[in-house]
Amino acid sequence: MDWSKTKTIFIIVFLILDCFLVYQFMEKRNSSQLDVILETTIEEQLKANGITYVELPKEVTKAAYVSGKSRAFTAADTKKLSAQKVKIEEGETKLKGTFLHPIALNVSDPYQLREFLRRYILDGEQYALWSFDEGEGTVICYQVYEGKMIYGNENSKLIIHVNKQQKAVSYEQTMLDDLEKYERKQDIVPAIKALETLYRKGYLQPGDRVTKVELGYYGLVQFTASQVLTPTWHIVVNRKEDYFVNAFEGQVITDEGSVLE
Repeated sequence: MDWSKTKTIFIIVFLILDCFLVYQFMEKRNSSQLDVILETTIEEQLKANGITYVELPKEVTKAAYVSGKSRAFTAADTKKLSAQKVKIEEGETKLKGTFLHPIALNVSDPYQLREFLRRYILDGEQYALWSFDEGEGTVICYQVYEGKMIYGNENSKLIIHVNKQQKAVSYEQTMLDDLEKYERKQDIVPAIKALETLYRKGYLQPGDRVTKVELGYYGLVQFTASQVLTPTWHIVVNRKEDYFVNAFEGQVITDEGSVLE
């Protein structure tokens, strides 16, 4: 028997066995680390990435779809409006008003804005400020239902045009009528899960600050005659980026009204 060859074979076999055992150990360790990562809560993951957020709404756990239809404006509606010339357009679903004299409108003053809407806009108390583009001279408001805004809806929108002195000169208004909730309420995705969706999709980056989280409505399919609005989380990041997450399905809604899986 050639002991030298036998010894060499044993050494090779043991080396192979050692390599196999090391490989098994590494696989097990990596698997354990993955389990730890998977067990980490979304709150911990956001904190680890320096992503902070305001206090999240917790009181609302159920909601319902809302239905409505475009309001058909009438001559009787126009007679309720003062200090302006009003036209009804687009199949009676849009009001266009031009003020006889420009009216002061300090958008940054909530009280003055509310008073302006109440006094000069038909059912103006049903609208709330969405944005003000000083360069374009446009104030955009959306209709509100039971304290919740109807986001991005062309059929419930108020656009006020202001001059360089921030005085209102004209406006266009659309409105949803006969708004009512469906009888059946459903569980909604918690606000933290909506943040998790944005995080998984890459919309939340390290160091971001979520500056606003509120529940409203979004019309995924918008028809002139009728609307079905779904409860939706509106999330603002760094005070400038607006995101919408379907509060029933947990999907991100794009600017076009479609959803991302």
